[in-house]
Amino acid sequence: MSGMIERGSDWVPLRDIDQRRLREARLQAHYAVQWLARAARAYVPPQPDDEHTNLGWDGALGGFTTHPLKDGAWLSLKITNLTLALHVGEGKTDVQSFFLDGRPDAQARRWLSEQLGARGLNAHALDAPSPYEMPAHAVSQGAAYGPAGLSDALAELAAWFGNAALLLGSIERQMIGRKLAASPARCWPHHFDLATLTTLPRNADATGYVGAGLSPGDEYYDEPYFYVSVYPEPDPAALPSLPALGHWHLRDFVAAVATARKIVAAKNQQAETDDFLRAAVDGAIKVFS
Repeated sequence: MSGMIERGSDWVPLRDIDQRRLREARLQAHYAVQWLARAARAYVPPQPDDEHTNLGWDGALGGFTTHPLKDGAWLSLKITNLTLALHVGEGKTDVQSFFLDGRPDAQARRWLSEQLGARGLNAHALDAPSPYEMPAHAVSQGAAYGPAGLSDALAELAAWFGNAALLLGSIERQMIGRKLAASPARCWPHHFDLATLTTLPRNADATGYVGAGLSPGDEYYDEPYFYVSVYPEPDPAALPSLPALGHWHLRDFVAAVATARKIVAAKNQQAETDDFLRAAVDGAIKVFS
């Protein structure tokens, strides 16, 4: 199973960053990316299961991008410095950007509404209520973003997402090579995770799903972690063993999990994470076979 990607090709070595700083970087980035989600809900043609709101990872940009808006423009968020940008067309030159450092959401809303209003889009559509709750943070109470003081942690966060895009893209290609339906790796702004989902027809009345992804951290693990989720939830006794990097998480959801703490300490971070993902995906598929 190993060797299906060129190891070391684009992998950024992961470092042991102070957990509190990484948490703060994650929360600020999570709030900042909601501007892409708001614009997507307002201006991207609707798709089933809210797929129009999910985001792509752009390695050259070092950030997330929306699907094209109704007029063909698109928005991005650069993770390393929390810069929003509006892109027009395919070129790199027609870009309007807004640096969030020292600015609250109210100023981001003003800038974005001016940019989109000038393109004939209804700026008030940005104010539609979010369909989900966000984790508590001062930004929601009007505090300014502060990426300039979090440059190392935001760079580390971007490295996690970039590395995940590399490995998850390989998982997607492997699944397609096995004649299974696998989605591209996309970020879902609700949980801020980057994931690919494989659909497994089980019989005429049932379908199984195996999701492989990266969470930058949440209420279950206050650190980034790779996961392979299984749905519907199988009997825990049927779950296979995992490489030493991972363990089975059984509270509220069933998933194989490899935490940042173990990955950072690994002798070969990329190879061991890749092996974990592939072993967990294979084991999850066998549960449904």
